[in-house]
Amino acid sequence: MESVKALAEPTAHQLDLSKISVRELNQFLHHELPKSGLHHVEILHPNGMHNLAVGVDADVEINIRGHAGYFIGGMNKQARITVHGSVGWSVAENIMSGTVRVKGNASECAGASGHGGLVVIEGNASSRCGISMKGCDIVVGGSVGHVSAFMAQAGRLVVCGDAGPGLGDSLYEAVLYVRGKIHSLGADAQEEPLQAEDIAALGELLQQAGFDANPREFKRIGSARRLYHWNSEHQGEY
Repeated sequence: MESVKALAEPTAHQLDLSKISVRELNQFLHHELPKSGLHHVEILHPNGMHNLAVGVDADVEINIRGHAGYFIGGMNKQARITVHGSVGWSVAENIMSGTVRVKGNASECAGASGHGGLVVIEGNASSRCGISMKGCDIVVGGSVGHVSAFMAQAGRLVVCGDAGPGLGDSLYEAVLYVRGKIHSLGADAQEEPLQAEDIAALGELLQQAGFDANPREFKRIGSARRLYHWNSEHQGEY
């Protein structure tokens, strides 16, 4: 088996979490990295630790070599973060720009409240993936759990596998694409015809995420817009 050092590029700056604290890691990424001229950082031995590479605002590639915990890559801006393992809750929460990629699976609330950028989960994502997303793109190679894209306001969620119950509940202007089975749609979400512009945009997004899938095989889910204003006829859906 290759060692961690063999996996890391020799020119990369290495930060070993068996020797430094998470606070020291993030202080370096926030304050020293932007003026260092570094473009590649390797984080070693994450061992399920939380809050790694949070609030990064630098044009840098960051590799986290192993499994990580909650709130990884939150509030990311510019950075290209890759987790070579699985992650806990709320990966890439409130992402602003750049990319956060998870090579394994993600727990609840992946990409929650994301404003921009791209989140890629190569495995499966648990419940509430893309909750309250506000403009980011999320692409999941596997399936997503229940109530994903709840109150999603803008952006796109692409699911190459299946979607659990309550998909798109209280959906606003975000658009969802699902290749597999949909257990059920949430309040005010509806399936809509897949248009030529959807196929083109979806194909580009899949390519960016690195997935070889036919965009014509996906279903489009949008908002029926019945819940934008109070209507007594629909009060049971609120």
